[in-house]
Amino acid sequence: MSVFGVLAAGMGIVGLISPDTLIGMMGFAAEPAGGRADGDHTTTFLTASSMAALNMGVYYVLAAGADWKAFFRWTVPFRLLTFTVFTLAVLADRAPAGFIGVGLWEGIGALATAVALRRDKRAESAATAAGARA
Repeated sequence: MSVFGVLAAGMGIVGLISPDTLIGMMGFAAEPAGGRADGDHTTTFLTASSMAALNMGVYYVLAAGADWKAFFRWTVPFRLLTFTVFTLAVLADRAPAGFIGVGLWEGIGALATAVALRRDKRAESAATAAGARA
């Protein structure tokens, strides 16, 4: 959770400082040579998304520091939903193929979180059972 949080916050900071860098990392075309057309709110949307990523990253780091397992559990279905939506966006040609990496990051992160939570629960159950026998 901490690693995801630091990476999300870092990507948010990149998007706030250098939007075109983040756009390129996601597989989108950089700013056109003549600049953005009037009414193109790409950077406005990216600023809002980057700020949300920064905030979310901090939430994840704080939750990890507090070992807030309920928060970890809540993230699994929503990260799987994000994986689904982002993957479908690529398949429907609403996003470039490079954007699939964002969806995969979310899906793999959700599965890794679910596996870690299951492993922790089994370890806690085994420790409780061992304590009851002692």
